Amino acid sequence: MSIFQLQCSIFMSLLTKYRSGLKAEIGIFFPMLILRVLENVLQPSFLQKMTILDMLEKIAGDSQIIIDIFVNYDCDVDSPNIFERIVNGLLKTALGPPPGSTTTLSAVQDITFRHESVKCLVGIIKSMGAWMDQQLKIGDSDLPSGSESETSAESHLTPSAEDGVVPDYELHLELNSELSDSATLEQRRAYKIELQKGVQLFNKKPSKGIEFLIKTKKVGNSPEEVASFLKKNTAGLNETMIGDYLGEREEFALRVMHAYVDSFNFKSIDFGEAIRFFLSGFRLPGEAQKIDRIMEKFAERYCKCNPNSFTSADTAYVLAYSVIMLNTDAHNSMVKDKMTKSDFIRNNRGIDDGKDLPEEYLGALYDQIVKNEIKINADSSVPQSKQANSLNKLLGLDGILNLVSWKQTEEKPLGANGHLIRHIQEQFKAKSGKSESVYHAVSDIAILRFMVEVCWGPMLAAFSVTLDQSDDRLTTTQCILGFRYSVHVTAVMGLQTQRDAFVTSVAKFTFLHCAADMKQKNVDAVKAIISIAIEDGNHLQEAWEHILTCLSRIEHLQLLGEGATTDASFLSVSNTEQSLMKKGTLQNPAVMAVVLGGSYDSTTVGVNSSRFVTPEQINHFIANLNLLDQIGNFELNHVFAHSQRLNSEAIVAFVKALCKVSMLELQSPTDPRVFSLIKLVEIAHYNMNRIRLVWSRMWNVLSDFFVSVGLSESLSVAIFVMDSLRQLAMKFLEREELANYNFQNQFLRPFVIIMQKSNSAEIRELIVRCISQMVLSRVTNVKSGWKSVFMVFTAAAADERKNIVLLAFETMEKIVREYFPHITETDATVFTDCVRCLIKFTNSRFNNDASLNAIAFLRFCAVKLAEGGFVCTNKRSDDGSSVSSINKDDSDVKGFAYIDDHGSYWLPLLTGLSKLTSDSRLDIRRSSVEVLFNILKDHGHLFSRVFWVGIFNSVILPIFDGVCGRREMPVKDEQNLPTLRSSHHDGSTWDAETSTVAAQCLVDLYIGFYSVLRPQLSNVLSVLTGYLRSSIQGPASNGVVAMFRLIGELGSRLSEEEWREICLAIKEAAISMFPGFMKLLRTMDDIEVPDNSPSRSSTEASTDHGFTDHELEDANLQTAAYVVSKMKSHIAVQLLIMQVIIDMYKTNLQFLSAANINIIVDIVSSVASHAQELNSETTLRKKIQKACSILELSDPPLVHFENEAYQNYLNFLQDLIKNNPSVVEKMNLESQLLAVCEKILQIYLNCTINQNTVQISVNKPTSRWVLPLGSAKREELAARTSLLVSALKTLSGLEKDRFRKYIASFFHLLVALIRCEHSSSEVQRVLSDLFQSSIGPIIKQ
Repeated sequence: MSIFQLQCSIFMSLLTKYRSGLKAEIGIFFPMLILRVLENVLQPSFLQKMTILDMLEKIAGDSQIIIDIFVNYDCDVDSPNIFERIVNGLLKTALGPPPGSTTTLSAVQDITFRHESVKCLVGIIKSMGAWMDQQLKIGDSDLPSGSESETSAESHLTPSAEDGVVPDYELHLELNSELSDSATLEQRRAYKIELQKGVQLFNKKPSKGIEFLIKTKKVGNSPEEVASFLKKNTAGLNETMIGDYLGEREEFALRVMHAYVDSFNFKSIDFGEAIRFFLSGFRLPGEAQKIDRIMEKFAERYCKCNPNSFTSADTAYVLAYSVIMLNTDAHNSMVKDKMTKSDFIRNNRGIDDGKDLPEEYLGALYDQIVKNEIKINADSSVPQSKQANSLNKLLGLDGILNLVSWKQTEEKPLGANGHLIRHIQEQFKAKSGKSESVYHAVSDIAILRFMVEVCWGPMLAAFSVTLDQSDDRLTTTQCILGFRYSVHVTAVMGLQTQRDAFVTSVAKFTFLHCAADMKQKNVDAVKAIISIAIEDGNHLQEAWEHILTCLSRIEHLQLLGEGATTDASFLSVSNTEQSLMKKGTLQNPAVMAVVLGGSYDSTTVGVNSSRFVTPEQINHFIANLNLLDQIGNFELNHVFAHSQRLNSEAIVAFVKALCKVSMLELQSPTDPRVFSLIKLVEIAHYNMNRIRLVWSRMWNVLSDFFVSVGLSESLSVAIFVMDSLRQLAMKFLEREELANYNFQNQFLRPFVIIMQKSNSAEIRELIVRCISQMVLSRVTNVKSGWKSVFMVFTAAAADERKNIVLLAFETMEKIVREYFPHITETDATVFTDCVRCLIKFTNSRFNNDASLNAIAFLRFCAVKLAEGGFVCTNKRSDDGSSVSSINKDDSDVKGFAYIDDHGSYWLPLLTGLSKLTSDSRLDIRRSSVEVLFNILKDHGHLFSRVFWVGIFNSVILPIFDGVCGRREMPVKDEQNLPTLRSSHHDGSTWDAETSTVAAQCLVDLYIGFYSVLRPQLSNVLSVLTGYLRSSIQGPASNGVVAMFRLIGELGSRLSEEEWREICLAIKEAAISMFPGFMKLLRTMDDIEVPDNSPSRSSTEASTDHGFTDHELEDANLQTAAYVVSKMKSHIAVQLLIMQVIIDMYKTNLQFLSAANINIIVDIVSSVASHAQELNSETTLRKKIQKACSILELSDPPLVHFENEAYQNYLNFLQDLIKNNPSVVEKMNLESQLLAVCEKILQIYLNCTINQNTVQISVNKPTSRWVLPLGSAKREELAARTSLLVSALKTLSGLEKDRFRKYIASFFHLLVALIRCEHSSSEVQRVLSDLFQSSIGPIIKQ
């Protein structure tokens, strides 16, 4: 034993001091001397293995040796994976002999081996961390300072300078001045791993292995390159599988075998030695056909290299077979009857083409084979027994063990020292043929990634299994140290999967999810979790969730242990059991749930369990809770307070994880908790002083969390969350925000989203109260937050609850009245948000006073906007583009080709008021119209010409859509009565007063800004003529008044073209109504008006059709009533149009050209002709008169319409001829005047005709009976008398020459008048005067 220890001591010295110069030698000695003993699990020598474990502990203590071993051996294709085999060997030792296997170890020896192997693994991962920290210069890697159990694990083999020996790692730069590039090492390591994968696949199925190696370009795709790869006997290739592949009959494998054999040079080599040399690289397959193919090719190659050796290749082929059989016979212990020399010679007679080979030659060959067996290299791939999976499944250790590669080969014990030495000599001989390898040194910590990939699985399995199975304090402490060092390395290196695996394992070992089974080692695991959080928090990322879950569970258990009231007592609205639960109370459901326990991943423990909890279980649970007294509130809170020291990435990950844990706490169906929520508020407060970029990232996470929980179905949870958000907001508003920043707006954004989406009226009211409190108490500090404030109040204004609307408006009123300067202090664009909010309040249906006040505030806002002083330069976006205060895609902007900065603030205000003019409430409509036009009149001078165009298109004209954009037409439905759809553009109907105000305001605005708005004349005329076209007399009257005012104020300033535009607009308004109205009248053609005889109606109802006839008659009468109503309105409107056009002519005669006067004449003439056309519909008149009689309605004033139209026409022409003689001849007005007089006489005469008389014949008078006129005719004649008198007076007023010129055209009419019956003597008197004064003188001549 002392010799073995001496060997190990010498080897340790070589490894420590001279490893850079002995790379190849160490690569041979390490597996033979150390790994051979380490990997012997079942029957090791206790003293030898303890010596090896002690040596490995020293090696593990030197971080540079560990790194150098991995770099120079595990990353070298031609070297063994020493580091990987060390780790796997230690894992096997830590797990102990597989269950059911036979071992020579005692129980004490086995436990000792397990403990020491775990210490070695801890030492390895600790050294890796120390080297990493040294390279990163991040401080000492001794994480658990002060631990009592570290002393044994901290023993380092560090040569002292006093010995005068320089450690080998200090010589690295002298031996290899060029440090190895980590990228190159990565490629080498990846190449080696992939090559080994191909080798393993080859050893299972050679053809698949060769295919993989060719695909991954580890081997060329030619048969020669594959043969060369097999001939090199790459480490790990199974010689049996090589022989099996070479014997395949497939084309490619056959070509590989030929290339393999052809690569040998047998020239001048004895036949027996040639066979020995040939078979040294593979083992012949067992199938005869495969052997036949291989030996056939061998014989062919041998004869080609030695053409004079045999007569033919057949001789060599047969002799080769004989040699193989002789070798098996002579050296197989199972063969009893050995082949003699004579037998061998006899068996080979006649093989040389019928001749015998020399007996001396065959005898020498026999002696050579018998004395020296033909051997191949030892099998390099021995299958290894699998470890049985009989571990505790509570921790999921089966999955952990599956991560470990169990494919590492185990060296067979060689037995005698001579055998071992001979094996080493063979390896040295093999190495001597290769070029000398280079020793590499690295300083890049990236190499640790590959080391962790190799060792993390074995370490995780070793630490987990040992910690689960052992209760020994020293052993469990070592395992926990191993976990902590592993987390440190994997976290700093950013290896997420490995880091999370280690953290999850430690978290599971805390047993906080099943506290009833907790032991001291589990409490130590809790301490480790806290230490990891504090010391490696900057690198934990997603693993924070596991740590914070543990902290949450610790706090829960501590509350249960103290008997404090659970959070559920005030979070659950349905909780009726408000009793305080003392420690150990069986009735406490939270305690029962924890006692029953659950899985680590379950969010709630023991929820669905119906097991009964005994007092003994409760007492045991309480005793275990006492173990948690070792962890005080200080340690627990220190993790959260320490968040201030986390870097920018870590604090965001910490917040994300805490939000997840808090969400799980709050959503618990049985035991909701607010621990993590409270901590969220705390850490937000702790980290509020971070730079804005980091804080913004944090708040993005927190904001989403608060929104999600704020919309929770649990009212109590949502209220608690909103209160927490309020606390944060109040703290944040204490900090002053500089101009043009937007963080306050982001901070208050959760309030906005929850206000808009929450279905809970209580939450919405709470938000309004929170915002009101924050704003009114911190009004001087609110900057960009105003945007969110107004968005909250905008949502509140549209709320369905009256108290929420009024509460929000109360605050809004106070803000506008008292704090308006603060709104636009730093960001003028907030003004538009304020305006939109006020407009939303005007739409409230709960309180008209609030709506009216909101409109008044809009006018106040307009005044402030006009005063200026807060319209600052627009903010710049990140890309440098200007950020406008309005969205260019908004519907408010349609019609605006260009909006300047100033106009962008006016637009929302004006468009909002414009839309309010269509409100269904009268006072709101009226107020909005007045305020809108007052704002435009008072502040329109601030608008540019371009902006005014947009105002007209998008603000003013939409107000009058119902007036100028639609024509009222009757709609007849099968079931409903004919109705008239005369509504505004959103369905509301303007009252007469609002309509009047709007028309007058429009004209006043146009007159006031005529110089700017002059191009908008056509739009104004469109609106006013829309009034004129109305079938209702009220709007038409408003249009007439407005039109007259417009013309009266601007008459002298209008150009001829503008006058023409006005005249044509009025003409179009008048004439455009004729077709529609006549179409309406035609509906009477198909209607039969019933007689006004009760007896007839009763008879028809009872004898013919009964109730159906009544329905038809009622429908006809109602249609007739509708037509009568429309006729009356139509007549009134037409007379108004005639009146306005004549008045316009009289007051502006001096500004009207002949062309424009001609248009006026056409208008008057068209209306008069239309009146005469209506009155000539005799059948229609009778139907209408009959219907009016039945309905007890007054008849439409058709006669009056005709009389008034022609009277105005006549007077207009007389006035025109008298006062404007210059246009008389141009327009032939005298002929028109005589034509009008003639038409008047004809109309009067047609009225005097009785149906029972024959038609008047002027040329041939006939005698007939003339019946007296009825009363109706007399009344009509009386109505037409004044018009007739005017026409006769006009004729008598003509000059004699002109009268003589036209007398022939109307003389017969005058004669007919003499013979007619008149209702007034005035007609006869005027007619007599006409004959005496005008016709008499002509006759006398």
